[in-house]
Amino acid sequence: MSANGQNRHARTSRLARKLAVAGAGAAVLALPLIGASTASAATPAAATTATTATTAATAYPDNLDGWIRESLDIMAQHGIPGTYEGIHRNIMRESSGNPLAINNWDINAINGTPSKGLLQVIDPTFQAYHVEGTSWDPYDPVANITAACNYAADRYGSMDNVFSAY
Repeated sequence: MSANGQNRHARTSRLARKLAVAGAGAAVLALPLIGASTASAATPAAATTATTATTAATAYPDNLDGWIRESLDIMAQHGIPGTYEGIHRNIMRESSGNPLAINNWDINAINGTPSKGLLQVIDPTFQAYHVEGTSWDPYDPVANITAACNYAADRYGSMDNVFSAY
């Protein structure tokens, strides 16, 4: 297969994944873009089944590895850079992998806004850099990682560029 064929397939697959996440309505509207001859070729039930199959196919373990991997998938959907290694390194430095970690002693805590979660994010930063599709709970591991990586991307280019408290 030619390089162009591979790129087209990759783009089509990404679009199909995004449509599955967006829901049945968006899928029906965009079917002509991904190769269906008419919009009536899909029914809402078929689109719902595709969404369920996509969700079921990606199950993440409820542990640090799973949280990082799920965050990386969400980050990829939103164009947020970062690698497993960069995220893991920063989590181990910030919280030793404890999603319920809270810093009650630094300047943020003294000012009434303690750092929380795996990547020790303060509430205003978490709210400003929250990523759609994740929980609004700063202790939620995936939401915490994803918001922190979004912040690090904005401030440092990527979480991979962070080697100390940020």
